[in-house]
Amino acid sequence: MGGCFSDVKGGQQAVGGGGIVGHPGAQGVRGAGSAAGPAASGLNDAVEFFFQTKGVQALSTQLELCLSASKLRDRDIISKSDPMAVVYAKKRNGTLEELGRTEVIMNNLEPAWIQKISVNYQFEIVQPLIFHVYDIDSQYHNLPVKNLNLKDQDFLGEASCVLSEIVTKRNRTLTLNLHNRDGHGLKNLGTLTVQAEETVASRTAVEMTFRCYHLDNKDLFSKSDPFLRISRIAESGGSIPICKTEVINNNLNPVWKPLCLTMQQYMSKDNPLIIECFDFNSSGNHVLIGKLQKTVAELEHLHKTRSGVNLVLPPSHLRRVEKITEGQLFVDGYVEKQLYSFLDYISSGFELNFMVAVDFTASNGNPHNSDSLHYIDPSGRLNAYQQAIMEVGEVIQFYDSDRRFPAWGFGARTIGGSVSHCFNLNGIPTDSVVTGIEGIMAGYSSTLYNVTLSGPTLFGPVINKAAEIAGGSLSVNQNKYFILLIITDGVVSDIQETKDALVRASDLPLSILIVGVGGADFTQMEVLDADDGHRLESSTGRVATRDIVQFVPMREVHRGEISVVQALLEELPGQFLSYMRSRDIKPHFPDMVHASGRGTLYGV
Repeated sequence: MGGCFSDVKGGQQAVGGGGIVGHPGAQGVRGAGSAAGPAASGLNDAVEFFFQTKGVQALSTQLELCLSASKLRDRDIISKSDPMAVVYAKKRNGTLEELGRTEVIMNNLEPAWIQKISVNYQFEIVQPLIFHVYDIDSQYHNLPVKNLNLKDQDFLGEASCVLSEIVTKRNRTLTLNLHNRDGHGLKNLGTLTVQAEETVASRTAVEMTFRCYHLDNKDLFSKSDPFLRISRIAESGGSIPICKTEVINNNLNPVWKPLCLTMQQYMSKDNPLIIECFDFNSSGNHVLIGKLQKTVAELEHLHKTRSGVNLVLPPSHLRRVEKITEGQLFVDGYVEKQLYSFLDYISSGFELNFMVAVDFTASNGNPHNSDSLHYIDPSGRLNAYQQAIMEVGEVIQFYDSDRRFPAWGFGARTIGGSVSHCFNLNGIPTDSVVTGIEGIMAGYSSTLYNVTLSGPTLFGPVINKAAEIAGGSLSVNQNKYFILLIITDGVVSDIQETKDALVRASDLPLSILIVGVGGADFTQMEVLDADDGHRLESSTGRVATRDIVQFVPMREVHRGEISVVQALLEELPGQFLSYMRSRDIKPHFPDMVHASGRGTLYGV
């Protein structure tokens, strides 16, 4: 077979079986409850809803692109290339906007990637697409794909087309020749095949737990290291890989973690699925233990009857007929479920409540000096903090219905007082609430004239204050979810105390958006964001229940690399859903129409 789907753990983790994150058809590499980043495919329905409400909406269809390649160049010396594909949309000004990345497939020159790339097909405009294929160096195999610096990887080839070319082809499939970026040098760099499928609106999903018994042993000095790969048979007659399990080492009777497959993946309960069991090898030359073909309906029947089915080895050059092996596949768990979206909750009455904290520490520079991040320009030009408040405020104000925000400052010495790491921005000791963006701006300006910037920079007190509010709501109303927005220059003095506070808060209906202003080193912020796949750990060894932090560097927004809306709402739907699903909290409608207006019904 060759190749294993890799993002972390050297290709042994599961891919594509985590259900949806924020919308139908978004199968995240990192699994259920995670949020796909800018380098992961998927339309973010929080962003879509924001723009639609503003009147920015085009006649369009949501598509998923399935990628495979053939005859790639081998850039590795003692093994084969480890390819990953990146898809870009080419804008009118010639710049490239990244739409998504596939997973990495280990040691394979004929990869068929599982991770799909979502793209919005707009009928009325020409949409050029650029495809890049890279060989990912082995030293980066333990990094999530969104964190990979493409400049550090070997370039394997480029291809381009217009999206309408794919859509209008038979079976919506187009094969492109790969070439160098500049068009010079080797021209025969292999081919890239792109297949487009329309996103299925249904949120129906099935969660299945697979087990195998008495598998054939393919290793000489130990037992096999089995994993399952599941593919869907396409209308064209070929197969499309949709997910794989994790690898279970040294085990002939493996029980894998549950896989959650959306209807976008399996299409219908009567559509045939190919289930293959392989013995994992780090070289990429995985050995087929056996395979079978079953529909979801037939897998449900196996679960109900508690019966197994034998794996089969197909005919080969050494064996003219197929061989029925002693190994059997069982379906130990089968549950049909509805996977609600972020908008399903918001449209059924769930509320987002924002809180704001502004950094007034001395590391921002003397406010009287023009190079300070807090400098108030007499001409009326906004400083870095004012820009962030205005740009971010439009977004958070949109999702907070009453526009009333608890607002604090931290890291300053108040007049006649001591240094405070959580004081009310409006100057009222008994009430921290301000109204709208204008209230935050007024409180910010007033505070600058009434405090002395000081330090150290402590995030812990404001995080604990936000957690206190979020925790206090649980006994009154489970319809509320809180977001603490911290605007800072990125220099943190209490990194471990901050981690401790975040780990404690990870059990609460709370997310934290950290907006970085200025040009400081934001390494500490990126650690708190935990986008490397490792959850934060407290000083006592407790691991965060979920990732609740997102870091947004405003300099990337101002450089045009990302929009402020996309940046702020990138991970919020996934964090929100991970909390609601972990508590089994469902939207309130007994029979619910999907918020996008597609008319899909959801039972509670």
